[in-house]
Amino acid sequence: MKTKVFIDGSEGTTGLRINERFQKRDDIELLKINPELRKDPEERKKMINASDITFLCLPDVASKESVSLVENDDVVIIDASTAHRTEDGWAYGFPELSEGHKDAIKNGKRIAVPGCYATGFISLVYPLIAGGILPKDYPVSSFALSGYSGAGKKTIAAYESEDRPKQLSAGREYALTQQHKHLKEMKAITGLERTPLFSPIIDDYYSGMVVSVPLFTDMLEKKVTPEELLKFYADYYKGQQFIEVSAADDEIAASGFLAGNEKSGWDGLKIYVTGNEERIVVSSQFDNLGKGASGAAIQCMNIVLGCDAAKGLDL
Repeated sequence: MKTKVFIDGSEGTTGLRINERFQKRDDIELLKINPELRKDPEERKKMINASDITFLCLPDVASKESVSLVENDDVVIIDASTAHRTEDGWAYGFPELSEGHKDAIKNGKRIAVPGCYATGFISLVYPLIAGGILPKDYPVSSFALSGYSGAGKKTIAAYESEDRPKQLSAGREYALTQQHKHLKEMKAITGLERTPLFSPIIDDYYSGMVVSVPLFTDMLEKKVTPEELLKFYADYYKGQQFIEVSAADDEIAASGFLAGNEKSGWDGLKIYVTGNEERIVVSSQFDNLGKGASGAAIQCMNIVLGCDAAKGLDL
């Protein structure tokens, strides 16, 4: 029997990508809403409660409204918005962090997909705190580079316009007030006591991102070399389908550059450790539309269904 899936918000970037990924799957029956009624609460309610799994690809307020429409106790909600990522009763959709995270996804009815920047940040910081390397009160900072596709339809249209302003041809730092929407989960999920200082940059390419966290080794719980930290990550993520840890002689890291678009179209995430014995930079490289959005959402669905977690994804 096919799994009945409804995508609430199928016209947005994440919703469209989820829909595309289902086109070649024979185990999914997509429930289609009349385009004219896609914002109608009663029609959405009908579709949500007729589904086995509903993906929410909506603004936060609309996602909360959709959850309030659920009457069928068997419906699994996978929310790609920011609305529920730190809410009680919601599994955080990053199964590689621990067996507890994976089990919560597998057995849960409410799953929150991580934010794209948060995915990169948490993949680096969570293991360091869990492994007793990074103090919880460390003044963590992070900088990140992303393609413009993660900023929504209006921004995509602006970047792809023929008469766009010249500023869009260069990287642009934003979230200058230190109020980025992903900061809440970046702090809460890792267990940091301080809110990180976060400086993201949007650049003139479609998709892919690099998130980096600099570390002073003399401020860690125990001083480590880049080689030791690389081995730590390799051990922590050993056997994980979606997480790759670079080798010490990795060609990309050895070239001196980490490109933001290197992993565009891939649904995994790759970790790098660079620097020296005094100052280390740990970095994650992935696709903001893959492991950072629709890919992660489908991975969570596959775990719920008990099939290969990578089914329908590009690894």
